[in-house]
Amino acid sequence: MNTQTPQSNQSENVYSVYKQNVQKYFESITKNVPQYVQSLTHLQEECVKTCEKTIDASISMQQEFAKKNGFSSEIPDATKTAFVDISKQVAQANTVQNQIVKTTIDATVQNIKTFNENVNSFVDLNKNIVQSWTTPFTLAKN
Repeated sequence: MNTQTPQSNQSENVYSVYKQNVQKYFESITKNVPQYVQSLTHLQEECVKTCEKTIDASISMQQEFAKKNGFSSEIPDATKTAFVDISKQVAQANTVQNQIVKTTIDATVQNIKTFNENVNSFVDLNKNIVQSWTTPFTLAKN
């Protein structure tokens, strides 16, 4: 007894087979992208935690070394002010950079959406061009 699924009598052309496979490909991508994004987010969070922990451990080690060896860790007010100002400027630059990156990403998404909304217009235009090219040949055959 044949347990295979019966084949339909429809003849499939290369374009329908190609379209089916492309659809399967994009269905797979649609399922996998959120997992990749989550994994990358988790990786980024772990990297940030590791950097912070490493710097904190390094500061603690240096502080302990200085304390045990009698080194003074006092700094002049001007130096402290310079460190605080630099830290504020770095934080501000980071905020501006993040805003620029977000704006750029948002603009790119909008451009892709606009292209996506106009794909059918591009297809229609190309169909008209192909039609205008093939019409003289079609008329010549008749």
